[in-house]
Amino acid sequence: MEDLFTDEYFMEIALKEAQKAFEEDEVPIGAIVVHGNKIIGKGYNQTERLKDITAHAEMLAITSASHYIGSKYLEECTLYVTLEPCVMCMGALKAARISKIVFATSEPKTGYSIFLPETFSKSIQIECGEKQQEALDILQRFFKQKRI
Repeated sequence: MEDLFTDEYFMEIALKEAQKAFEEDEVPIGAIVVHGNKIIGKGYNQTERLKDITAHAEMLAITSASHYIGSKYLEECTLYVTLEPCVMCMGALKAARISKIVFATSEPKTGYSIFLPETFSKSIQIECGEKQQEALDILQRFFKQKRI
């Protein structure tokens, strides 16, 4: 049963969150927080719906997970997100003491690694590339529709 709970498995669920954003005409990014192979928080971009620039998938997943466990700290938790977090989200993830971040694809324009590449990697284990093509595909479909 333990083999079921892989990075690929959890990233697939984050991609389902991204699909929800896509269907609501939001930039399709999804995130989940996992603790002990249990999903304790989910989120997808809702900046347009909530009229809130901070309503990124990661921020909503952090809030959901914190409410679930009753703590502002998410130690021993992993965040799975379909796109590299921005500096705002990485700051929140560091403050929440998240242990690990797995993101599907990098963000060459606004990703944290462009602005602060070493700042977060010292305190948070970071991995990239799981389900990269799927994450790119949904983002490209979304922005192609916007250009039509």
